[in-house]
Amino acid sequence: MSDAQARTPAEIEADIKRRRAQLAETLDEIGVRVHPKTIVGDAKARVASSVDQTVGRAYVCANRAVSDVKARFVDAEGAPRLDRVVPMALVVVSVVGLLTLSSRRKRR
Repeated sequence: MSDAQARTPAEIEADIKRRRAQLAETLDEIGVRVHPKTIVGDAKARVASSVDQTVGRAYVCANRAVSDVKARFVDAEGAPRLDRVVPMALVVVSVVGLLTLSSRRKRR
């Protein structure tokens, strides 16, 4: 005798009820997954995660750049390195002065 023939009608009925309950649960899960609110919520979560990662990377890069610049113009004790600060200040003042002069000439 095979296994299917050895089962009683009560066992078959119980098996059908169990499978029906499993199917109903599966259909409910599918319904939740394809619901527009769920899809939009998942998309929002993915975008937010991506933005968080991008912002985090940007912060790390900016922090690293600031640290590199600071290391060039400040010594280990935190005092400014005048041998590097003064020439850079002169360059910045010169560029600002040239921009100011060129904008005044354009106005005339």
